[in-house]
Amino acid sequence: MSGMTGIVPILLTPFTDDGAIDETSLAREVEATLDTGVHGLGIAIGSEIFKLTPDERLSLLRQVARQVDGAVPLVMNTSAPGTDVAVRLSVDAAEAGATRLMIWPPDFFPTGPDSVIEHLSRIAAATGLPIVLQDVPQSPIPPSLALRIMQDVPSVDTIKVETQPNVEQVRAMVGAVGDSLTVLGGAGGGTLVEEYRRGARGTMPFASQAADFMAAWTALESGDVAAAEQIIETRILPVSRLGFQGRDLFYHVHKALLLRDGIFDTAHVRAPTHRPDDTTLAEIARLVARPELANPAKKG
Repeated sequence: MSGMTGIVPILLTPFTDDGAIDETSLAREVEATLDTGVHGLGIAIGSEIFKLTPDERLSLLRQVARQVDGAVPLVMNTSAPGTDVAVRLSVDAAEAGATRLMIWPPDFFPTGPDSVIEHLSRIAAATGLPIVLQDVPQSPIPPSLALRIMQDVPSVDTIKVETQPNVEQVRAMVGAVGDSLTVLGGAGGGTLVEEYRRGARGTMPFASQAADFMAAWTALESGDVAAAEQIIETRILPVSRLGFQGRDLFYHVHKALLLRDGIFDTAHVRAPTHRPDDTTLAEIARLVARPELANPAKKG
């Protein structure tokens, strides 16, 4: 396999209380995530990039790229509903330091497989960067289309599967593409073990739980499935269970973890967001206070 494998967390973007990007907190997040031994870093929807101005997107990427300094692959999501827009975003990302792109097919007006291949081909030709194809609910990629893309756009060497049911989609994708396209799981990583059994070669969780995912991945790679399952059940799923209850609650939950660990100075989520009510805020507070969920790097 030539694609990306392992644990590639998506960074959350830290903001000050007035909504500006907090560069100091971002530097702490990148350092703490790299210290866990991750196999790459990503900037994507989990980073709230759709709420950033074009200048902010590039400023964020440049800062992360300087800090990573080539130590691991740096993935930037440059998805857009228009091909010209996606090409521009991708070229800018390449110039700012991204070493990989992540893209889902245009979703505003789906126009068929041929246009998807043209879209990706133009991005590949403009940047020369390898591409992680993103299979998302708003723009699903069936295995048959993944095969066509793989054959017609050689720069696409990895696919992140996030359509439901996730585990079955991973099984079907691996069965179709074999070793020719690296398959990653998605949707928060809660089914990492099940996806791994079916041929997934990694996942892209939130950076707030990088240490937990690295521990689970190390256990899987060493053949200790029971240990991986225990980590998922006791440390990862309690967070996912609360974070994925609806709307964009996951941002508030994962930023609360980073605030608890002293990595973020605030848990501010940029507008638009659905602000948690008092009951949910109390649930988040209880979650982050649970001693068994403490950051492993902070123990001892």
